[in-house]
Amino acid sequence: MRYPAAQRLPIVDYPHGHRVADPYRWLEDPGDPATGAWLEEQDALCREQAARLSARERFRTRLAELGAIGSITAPEWRGPHAFTVRREPGQEHPALCRDGDVLLDPTLLDPTGLTTLDAWQPDLEGRLLAYQVSQRGDERAVMHVMDVATGAVVDGPIGGCRYSPVSWLPGGERFYYVRFHQGVYLHTVGTPSELDECVLTAGEGFSYGLGISPDGRWLIVSAAPGPSMPNDLWLADLSAAGPPDFRVIQASDAGARGAAAVGRDGRLYVITDRDAPRGRLLVGDPAEPGDLTVLLPEDPQAVLGSFTIVDGPERPLLLAVWIRHAIGEIGVHDAAGGRRVGTVETPGSGTIGSLTARADGGHEAWFTYTDAVTPAAVWRYDAHAGTAERWAEPPGAVPLPEVERRQVSFQSADGTRIRMIVIARPASGRRPRPAILTGYGGFGVPLTPGYAADSLAWVEAGGVLAVAHVRGGGEEGEGWHRDGMRDRKQNCFDDFAAAAEKLIADGWTTPAELGIWGESNGGLLVGAALTQRPELFGAAVCAAPLLDMVRYERSGLGPAWRGEYGSAADPDELPWLLAYSPYHRVSRGTDYPATLFTVSAADSRVDPMHARKMCAALQWATAGRRPIVLRHEPDVGHGARAVSRSVALAADALAFLAAHTGLVPGGSGPDPTPDPVRSDPAGLAGDADGVDAAAGAELRPRL
Repeated sequence: MRYPAAQRLPIVDYPHGHRVADPYRWLEDPGDPATGAWLEEQDALCREQAARLSARERFRTRLAELGAIGSITAPEWRGPHAFTVRREPGQEHPALCRDGDVLLDPTLLDPTGLTTLDAWQPDLEGRLLAYQVSQRGDERAVMHVMDVATGAVVDGPIGGCRYSPVSWLPGGERFYYVRFHQGVYLHTVGTPSELDECVLTAGEGFSYGLGISPDGRWLIVSAAPGPSMPNDLWLADLSAAGPPDFRVIQASDAGARGAAAVGRDGRLYVITDRDAPRGRLLVGDPAEPGDLTVLLPEDPQAVLGSFTIVDGPERPLLLAVWIRHAIGEIGVHDAAGGRRVGTVETPGSGTIGSLTARADGGHEAWFTYTDAVTPAAVWRYDAHAGTAERWAEPPGAVPLPEVERRQVSFQSADGTRIRMIVIARPASGRRPRPAILTGYGGFGVPLTPGYAADSLAWVEAGGVLAVAHVRGGGEEGEGWHRDGMRDRKQNCFDDFAAAAEKLIADGWTTPAELGIWGESNGGLLVGAALTQRPELFGAAVCAAPLLDMVRYERSGLGPAWRGEYGSAADPDELPWLLAYSPYHRVSRGTDYPATLFTVSAADSRVDPMHARKMCAALQWATAGRRPIVLRHEPDVGHGARAVSRSVALAADALAFLAAHTGLVPGGSGPDPTPDPVRSDPAGLAGDADGVDAAAGAELRPRL
């Protein structure tokens, strides 16, 4: 192929004595006319290549059908009113509803589809609503306050509220919120935000969480220097006179992560992985936050997630969500002593999410359930009857293909046992097939089963989808995360390569028919895989990736990820990064897989410069005939986007992988059946960071 010219400059740095070449540094500046001209040529090349993809329109049509199912979330209750987020078939964005009536539809705010609803929180009485919207994908949200009864905006805008948690005080006159990386502030409705008081700050660059007890007395704040890092937990009694006096529940120097809440029973509950990598639940008196006892001990085979309390037939019950080898379950426990007394029956082996209950008490709880062929529906558990029934379904319906799910295990390079899920059409033969291998492996994020239109479209077309639970994720608790971060990051890449070798050895696929796909931290995984083991793969989709690990801290949210990856400014940590940094491992004369980079110009998390520089490097280096192309999209960012844009992106990616792994949709027959460990109708999707998986374009979660 003839690629756009990209000048290689003789730029060499010597940080801490290491020779580091950076010939495409000029591509870091999107405002440079040379970068703009290069991008225009790359856009033309991408359009030319996309026009040759015979399966593109077929995938686009099917993705639109599978995504038309819509979506619904579990209710957040304020008195008798249920607040839910719902997307009807044909809607570009989900809308916020109260009792089924639309309160806030982003598309009505902005018919162009470039405005997203990022976060929302009703006050304790359900009369006022704080909501945050951002535009063109930059995720730099502004907050407004709405009168729920009239729909009138009564306050705002309040800037600097990137996915800010909000804790309302009783009466709806004031609330606590977070200014991004600055601290916790107290706002009085109707007053200028410039007058807001900062009540707590942990330091520059920290992320915060907020919670308040149902009676509004106890405020809980968490603070961490980055995602999935050890955090501080504080609690303040707001009934005391004067400004909040925060007391320590758990200090970050303990090296643990935790979250806390004060229940309607007045007890303080703390989920922590301190001395319990899979998590345990502690309980105590909020007046004595340093004196806690174990209510739910660590389960050696399952990771503790969320919990809630409901009224049982004789005594209060505690419902706890556990993730057991990536599969969700709900345990029923005696709230007083923690003894497990039962299990909530769920529809299958899938994912449990959004466990909610009424703040003022009751015997009901709500949760979502999803698996590969089950769009997320809301279920209601009745603690008096001990049964769960479907409460609300996604508003649309579409015929879904039959698929099978198998869990296999294999050894990584160091002998660690890794699990992988393989999803395919019902089997009647044993022959290699085009396949997609995906993973994430970072920030303690677990990949759990869920409906995803792109996954189903690929499998329905005759392909195989494999999801590797590599280290760095959260499928097996915090120990699993720590074994794939910082100086042990290479474990993630070794696990991923071993997953590819397992698929090939078991007859699922061949190197020429194996594609890989990853986004964000998963894009780093793909970038490392294709530079370390290019012979294993026929094609790759590398979406919103981190690839220059020497300079990742200089843009986007990079500074917040030093705890996960390490810092190039540290002479002891730079060698970790250089050892695997994909951009720096590109080698001239290598036959690299066909690679599609996808970036969004407004991405404020991961700078698109990573993909630009890596694309130029691979186009210069590759010795093969397989294409290296860049798909550059303006006016969207790293997170939520309009459904039509998601469909278009997923269709391009799937068609690219199909073309370069040999998949002919509808013409390949059934899939092989190598050595199943277990089989059930569950699948995998990536909705770990709030991306609308049902919208149909997310194989994996993002940072």
